[in-house]
Amino acid sequence: MISTAEAVEITEVRMVLEGLLAAKAAERVTPEQAGRLLKIKEAMRERVAAHDPLAYSELNAALHGLVQEIAGQVTARTILVRLQGQLVRHQFRLSLQPGRSAVSLGQHERIVDAVVARDPAGAEAAMREHLRDVITQITRISQATTPQAEVAAPAGS
Repeated sequence: MISTAEAVEITEVRMVLEGLLAAKAAERVTPEQAGRLLKIKEAMRERVAAHDPLAYSELNAALHGLVQEIAGQVTARTILVRLQGQLVRHQFRLSLQPGRSAVSLGQHERIVDAVVARDPAGAEAAMREHLRDVITQITRISQATTPQAEVAAPAGS
């Protein structure tokens, strides 16, 4: 099990790599791939409206995977796969937070819209913004679930 600090560090690395991949995807996206991205975006909207965070989480993974596939950057994708395996527990806890899907939806819509518009800088910025928020939420959840005695314990105890 990885600590919150490690989860934050891994997500910071993901922010850089996934930002790169979003930019590359915006440069390389085909009309057919753009259509697939837009279908996932619409399905995500439907899952938020249906209050179905588990199905939304699956679509989230599919969206990130498709952006990575479109980018065609094998090295970055290989590193991401290794990093993401370590984050499963943190990602699952985050996906089940009340209202999280609705917040995440807007972030994902901005990513898709920038990729489909073939806007590399916008796609990278949208992906980084999304993952910056993930870091904020991982930290918030950790602080909310850490017993106060543990938080207040003096160093070295």
